[in-house]
Amino acid sequence: MEMETSTLDLGDGVVQVSVSGEVDLYTAPALKGALREAIDGGGRRVLVDLSQATFIDSTTLGVLIGAVKRLRPLGGELAIACRDPNIRKIFSITLLDRIFEIFPTPDEAIEHLRGGAVVS
Repeated sequence: MEMETSTLDLGDGVVQVSVSGEVDLYTAPALKGALREAIDGGGRRVLVDLSQATFIDSTTLGVLIGAVKRLRPLGGELAIACRDPNIRKIFSITLLDRIFEIFPTPDEAIEHLRGGAVVS
């Protein structure tokens, strides 16, 4: 499966970068570019939605860490939405679940990024 990214500006500095397919050594540069554009475009609270991702590797983790390093000096934050137990295990094994806030759904991640506002 080919990897694709899409970006959605949710307003107030919240940007969602969605990924589908396999993110590996060859496709991670596209994710890196999408994250760079999101941050350069004013995104300070960035959601990386891995709900449709089927595979990630260490290159992907490096891209995500790089985005965090760009966001933190700006007062920003990166959250991840991922339900896939195999992908979540990668974050757990590498202890990166301590660096990233990981949520089971994009909606929960967006709520967190917006400051935990309760939706009624």
